[in-house]
Amino acid sequence: MNPSTEPQHPGTADVEVVIIGTGFGGLAMGAQLKRHGRESFVLLERADDVAGTWRDNTYPGAACDVPSHLYSFSFRPNPEWSRFFSPGPEILQYLRDTAHAEGLLPHIRFGTNVEDARWDAAAQRWTVTTSQGVFTGRFLVTATGHLSDEALPPIKGLDGFTGDVFHSARWNHEVPLEGKRIGVIGSGATAVQLVPELAKTASELVVFQRSAQYVTPRPDRAYTESEKQLFRRDPDAMADHRSEIFWFLESRYAERRAVPDILDKARSQALNHLERQVKDPELRARLTPDYELGCKRVLISDTYYPALTRDNVTLEASALDHVEGSKAISRDGNTYELDVLVFCTGFETAEPPYARLVHDANGISLSDHWAQGMEAFASTTVAGFPNLFIINGPNTGLGHNSIVYIIEAQVDYILGALDWSRANGNHVLDVSARAQERYVDELQQRSDGTVWLSNGCKSWYIDPRSGRLTLIWPNFAHEFRYRNGTFDSAPYTAAETSAAR
Repeated sequence: MNPSTEPQHPGTADVEVVIIGTGFGGLAMGAQLKRHGRESFVLLERADDVAGTWRDNTYPGAACDVPSHLYSFSFRPNPEWSRFFSPGPEILQYLRDTAHAEGLLPHIRFGTNVEDARWDAAAQRWTVTTSQGVFTGRFLVTATGHLSDEALPPIKGLDGFTGDVFHSARWNHEVPLEGKRIGVIGSGATAVQLVPELAKTASELVVFQRSAQYVTPRPDRAYTESEKQLFRRDPDAMADHRSEIFWFLESRYAERRAVPDILDKARSQALNHLERQVKDPELRARLTPDYELGCKRVLISDTYYPALTRDNVTLEASALDHVEGSKAISRDGNTYELDVLVFCTGFETAEPPYARLVHDANGISLSDHWAQGMEAFASTTVAGFPNLFIINGPNTGLGHNSIVYIIEAQVDYILGALDWSRANGNHVLDVSARAQERYVDELQQRSDGTVWLSNGCKSWYIDPRSGRLTLIWPNFAHEFRYRNGTFDSAPYTAAETSAAR
């Protein structure tokens, strides 16, 4: 059932915790608040359904590239996953079921777009202005995710394109694609899933590739009924399966650390996969990356390379430069007559749109505070923004494991902070600038020597203004939980002492 079809209870606009977003981060936060006996919270959702990126991305072939039993909440294991890698609709339903089973629907305000959020120092509360009125709360939690606002590059002449144009995250299901001449702009994680599906129906498919990607085999398979029956009867077996996947993926971090032997092995696996699936040496050369493996997201697919070898598919090894009517012209000067342009160009990550809406007591926005790149203490709180917590914020992305694991660690940290504040007279939590600076410096030092900062590496993990690694956690996932999964009040009480002076 679509949660938005169920009756919503208006409740109060003044709560203890205001949460923005109902993807994995927002639902995890809400569920754990409920499980810890905290009922005074609201989840603000601009759309009419939960699930964030899994609600928005409905393109053909949408699926997850993290194994199902790890790409789900540890507190809500699901024995019914159909495959090792879940298709998008299954993840959407899982998150809908989570919202219902955890009793979150009465707390969600659908169709509520956040327009402004400000810290009121006198009242010691956040004031959040939305399209559906004003909400206030002692704490503000942003859980908008890294992949919530699509990015469209400025293409000259695009407004005059005679065909249909849309981003993969805003798929236009009203546009018939059978027999059409289609251009796909981008060759990242979405394109790798989408191109094989479009190749089946398009009369002509052109893939505009700005840079080649490393692609490795996709070890997908269906779970048997016997396996699912075992998971239903024995939760420990499901937990063991999850743990086995987690620690296997943890071992892959050594590749990102650029450990020579391990990196060489991983690179060879990807290039051997390319050689097996693409026999044409010219095409293979255009598909061979010129940077180190792991710099960009490593993709998994058994169908992408074969799709590019089809007679109706052309790989244009340069970006889309401009459009003239029905013609799409590449940076290398090649021209294609097309009926549809699909942009697989990613999301606003380095400069997240929500940061422009969140303001401190002096009216300075979080985006202004992050003018040289995102940063936060414990990857969760920002000096000068009291009682604000950011899920999926700076240095929380992973190149080798599940973001859901990181989200759960952050939720535990926030719960500890809320409990400590309540036990200490509703103490306002503002981390010291010095503690934040030390934390950020340590992360940047840890980033040195990784593939993300290797020569020639350009990716959305790096802030283009400062050249710093601001999206990725540069360590093992379990190290994030060890460092940032338990609240410590010391950096916050130090901030109060400093302010008092």
